[in-house]
Amino acid sequence: MSTSIIPWVDRVLRHALPGRCAFCLGPAGRQAPWCHDCLLALPWNLPACPRCGEPQPGQGLGRPCGACLRRAPAFDLTRAPLRYEGEVSGLIRAFKFHASPRAGSVLLELFWRSLSTPPVEALVAVPLHDRRARQRGFNQAQWLARRLAARLDLPLIEAGRVRDTLSQRGLDRPARRANLRRAFRVEARLPARIALVDDVMTTGATLDALAMACRQAGAEVIEAWTLARTPLQ
Repeated sequence: MSTSIIPWVDRVLRHALPGRCAFCLGPAGRQAPWCHDCLLALPWNLPACPRCGEPQPGQGLGRPCGACLRRAPAFDLTRAPLRYEGEVSGLIRAFKFHASPRAGSVLLELFWRSLSTPPVEALVAVPLHDRRARQRGFNQAQWLARRLAARLDLPLIEAGRVRDTLSQRGLDRPARRANLRRAFRVEARLPARIALVDDVMTTGATLDALAMACRQAGAEVIEAWTLARTPLQ
């Protein structure tokens, strides 16, 4: 789908959706697919580490976490407005594994309304390996990045996944980093300020590996944009 038609498709989809809250099924607001009470009750990711977005219940806003103090990721800051739990995790699973347009549209609107105008020059979606893309038939990061790029009038630059890595499930932080080492390639020359786009961040290992490849391609300031961040284990 061309980037130019995406805003039109999204407008049609929003008008076609019933005016019910995506969470409680009660009446939704006139300009959003949720009601006011459910919006307030969502698991907002505050406070959180500004570098990796790790939730920090009970701590002061803007304090780097211990993991970032020991080894900072290759990206500079994270925008992850929600925690991956409760209703949000259900929406993301429906979006990621079942390509639900309703779930994707709700999540996109939640992220968009939390995003202040960022000083970035391009977006890069976390890529799937070709084999994984054929199996799944849907790349949720690419879906999100295309729509965000269209709304922000920014270029979307392709990255490649050169190794079909093992699943990250069950791996600790060091093992995740080792699993993804040199897994990505960016052939285009990147502008100085970019944002990486994915659906969920767990430890940040995937975005860290992609950020390393982007720095080799010329990026100097890198933001990580995800819908949600997993809470502390």
